[in-house]
Amino acid sequence: MSDGERELVRRAQRGDTLAMAALLDRLAPYVARICGPIALTNGADAAQESLIAVFRGLRGLADPDALRGWVRAIAVREALRIARREQRGVTADLTDLPAKGDPQLAADIRDVLGKLSPEHRAILVLRDLEGLDERTVASHLDVPKGTVKSRLARARASFRKAWSA
Repeated sequence: MSDGERELVRRAQRGDTLAMAALLDRLAPYVARICGPIALTNGADAAQESLIAVFRGLRGLADPDALRGWVRAIAVREALRIARREQRGVTADLTDLPAKGDPQLAADIRDVLGKLSPEHRAILVLRDLEGLDERTVASHLDVPKGTVKSRLARARASFRKAWSA
């Protein structure tokens, strides 16, 4: 964390609204990068809910150096909550996946992620996009380390199967 970001956190915690706005502006792309692949079409809603939670809870953050990890945990929690809520009414259809050679690779990946459960998307985002170790992922998702290992294996297998279909 940079000294500037640390100072923004401290000022925002003391009630400086300009510092809070600047901090949230800095965090918004990071939060969106986490929420988007987990909550998919509701990624923007999850990001907004995450930033609201950050706004409300920032005063309780004891160590400004822990900001990014704390924000990541909030973003994952909110993205999973919203994705689970949305999933209740949607069934996965693995038959209409985009062709493997489609030039819009990012769209292909997003489509395939949409076929996975929110828990599997969260595991893939945290391990493969964020590069977190299994212990940290387990902590963010509040599951045992062994569950992370097994979910990650199943999530990767499901992704590969859906991708190659």
